[in-house]
Amino acid sequence: MKKLENKNVFITGASAGIGKACAYAFANEGSNIIMCARRKEKLEKIADNIKNDFNVDVDYYILDVTDQKAVEEKVYELSKKYSNIDFLINNAGLAKGLNKFPDDKIDDWEDMIDTNIKGLLYVTKAVLPIMIKNNAGHIINLGSIAGHEAYPKGAVYCATKFAVDAITKSLRMDILENNIKVTSIDPGMVETEFSEIRFYGDKERAKQVYKGLKPLTAEDIAETIIFCATRPEHVNINELVIMPKSQANAFISYRKND
Repeated sequence: MKKLENKNVFITGASAGIGKACAYAFANEGSNIIMCARRKEKLEKIADNIKNDFNVDVDYYILDVTDQKAVEEKVYELSKKYSNIDFLINNAGLAKGLNKFPDDKIDDWEDMIDTNIKGLLYVTKAVLPIMIKNNAGHIINLGSIAGHEAYPKGAVYCATKFAVDAITKSLRMDILENNIKVTSIDPGMVETEFSEIRFYGDKERAKQVYKGLKPLTAEDIAETIIFCATRPEHVNINELVIMPKSQANAFISYRKND
């Protein structure tokens, strides 16, 4: 029997990128998948594929994590079917813009703060009572190296990821007595929709971010999350920083065509 067989996994931002990869990775381990995101068609397709390929339960919810009331309602709804949530993967997040602070757009700040910080808080707050009742669970937050090193033109995005780091550390202390694990996965460059969203759909500009090197893939991160999720019961991976081989930190990368 696989370690994650019959476990219930709730994944935010599951319609693409790391969230989508996590849905397939956990399903491959025999886990039941509960997905949420804003894009219904993409969730439907992922759910259909998982149902066809894996013998697990799959549910999905159209949900904007920045809507606190909607988060509470959806988590209450799913709790009627799932008496326990074994894993919460707080993946929903984004970057908008890459400008010097004076040129940045306040609307972009609001999007990042609402999604990366408040969305994570709303979902965690809603799911925690289920885990506490069962005296078990594992919360895995998607952070970033931007939560370790601030970089130019990224003040607010970096601030949101520093916040994820602080929330993760404080949360771990607050629920230590409840037998709940808390982990932060902090990647460097991962080629997903991330850069396209940051650059407002400009695919060519997004490609330049990864030019001359091999970035991480969403599947690399999902595999790492599976590693953290399958440690022995007494073991918690507090924080895992993962980078492409060609990237040293937020500032220095080796590109073959430099």
